[in-house]
Amino acid sequence: MAGILRAADFAPDPFAQFAAWFAAAGSIRQPEAAALATASADGVPSVRMVLLKGWGEAGFVFFTNYESRKGEELATNPRAALVVHWEPLGRQIRVEGAVERTSEDESDAYFATRPRGSQLAARASHQSRPLADRAEIDAAFVALERRFAGGPVPRPRTWGGFRLVPSAVEFWQHQEHRLHDRLVYRRAGTGWRLERLAP
Repeated sequence: MAGILRAADFAPDPFAQFAAWFAAAGSIRQPEAAALATASADGVPSVRMVLLKGWGEAGFVFFTNYESRKGEELATNPRAALVVHWEPLGRQIRVEGAVERTSEDESDAYFATRPRGSQLAARASHQSRPLADRAEIDAAFVALERRFAGGPVPRPRTWGGFRLVPSAVEFWQHQEHRLHDRLVYRRAGTGWRLERLAP
């Protein structure tokens, strides 16, 4: 059985605690993979996997096409939830809160670190829009390879980052008999309150 989670052992804020658990998940393939849930203006939910590209006191950051389904939903209903699940460790972390766009500079800086093929793909894809067939997107990619041959690929204005600013962050640890440990940080003024939830 995994060790019992104790509030006294937790960091004073969820970001430091997330960093500690993330470090422990280093041997897991893509520990930054997270399921992101959004909802339309009238409350219809959708969920998909994204990659967390940063976290800290300001929140949890991921990048996408602003005109994708998730981008459009976040524009009209700027709240979201995400979860990372590390089955080999019997752990998951849930985050809920408001969402805001990252700055243009932050989006530019991250885009510049992406592999060139991923940069071209971000320009080629009108994410979530219908395609006549696979050849359509492949041709768009090849045309962009030619267009930007020998030079940098600029970030499209329709692509960039979002930051989920949490109001609650829950840490979950598997235990025997499904008596799992759940400790959740909730915003309390300028700080955080930590409480235990029943499994």
